[in-house]
Amino acid sequence: MKHLVLLGGGYGNMRVLLRLLPNQLPEDVTITLVDRVPYHCLKTEYYALAAGTISDSHVRVSFPEHSRLNTKFGEITKIDVKQKQVHLNTDEVIEYDDLIVGLGCEDKYHNVPGADEHTYSIQSIERSRKTYESLCNLPAGAVVGIVGAGLSGIELASELRESRSDLAIKLFDRGPRILSAFPERLSAYVHSWFDENNVETINNSSITKVEPNTIINRDEAIHCDAIVWTAGVQPVQVVREMEVEKDNQGKVVLTKYHNIPDDEHVYVVGDCASLPHAPSAQLAEGQAEQIVQVLLKRWKDEPLPDELPTIKLKGILGSLGKKHGFGLVNERSITGRVARLLKSGVLWMYKYHNG
Repeated sequence: MKHLVLLGGGYGNMRVLLRLLPNQLPEDVTITLVDRVPYHCLKTEYYALAAGTISDSHVRVSFPEHSRLNTKFGEITKIDVKQKQVHLNTDEVIEYDDLIVGLGCEDKYHNVPGADEHTYSIQSIERSRKTYESLCNLPAGAVVGIVGAGLSGIELASELRESRSDLAIKLFDRGPRILSAFPERLSAYVHSWFDENNVETINNSSITKVEPNTIINRDEAIHCDAIVWTAGVQPVQVVREMEVEKDNQGKVVLTKYHNIPDDEHVYVVGDCASLPHAPSAQLAEGQAEQIVQVLLKRWKDEPLPDELPTIKLKGILGSLGKKHGFGLVNERSITGRVARLLKSGVLWMYKYHNG
């Protein structure tokens, strides 16, 4: 029997399971899925969990069930590609024939002193719960600082505004305008929404230090009763410690078949993979589709195609509370209620129809 081990139950490995099970998995292959928690988490919705506008159950999806799918829960402490082993914090060692690493990312603090110790996060369900608890318990008139005005920071700021109209919210962005990589029309729309809803945006910021309840922006100390960090991500530590080739961001370099260059049995999917696109659930799922095709051919000793098709991304959607949104769909800018409805529809389809 061949043993396929999936590390992480995120978007990429969920798509692998949904393509292999129940009918495509060869009779001589078993699968083991390893994750910290016993359910798939909708990471794209952690901002709403932290803001308190949805409950914990809304971001959980059950893993599929199959007679040849085993699940193990624990913290992965080491991935040994030379010995073809995965070590868990329970001292258990899992051996594999094929491995797909989809462990996602964690916050990157850019060597800012105090950022790790004195800020909250929405990069895991555990940390999002702690962030919710902190924000929920703030008194009226408290100040919340959000460092980083990418998609996560924008969605958190807008959702928190709807959840807690009594709070003062400050959004720190290092660029001259938020969403600087997007068309100016989208940036202007989001800026306008923040102005109308009393979310203060601080552009051209440079956070040099974080102290307890204080953000140092250049030389100015700004008091905040809670600080949430959304200013960049990096592969999780266990992936950064893998003895494989990585790019300058610490992501694993892959061949065109999504495996590491020296080992056709080790694949990397999602945020840990060095790819020409920004990390996203769409990208992880696109990778997963191709990894399944490659695995099936290799298991059957069939030749691989000379090239795999380019992964096509349909666009990106962001929310501004429950009624407004923004996005790029097929390179076309959309704003307002239509964008928000589209995002809600995509989430509903994923959650209730397995993507």
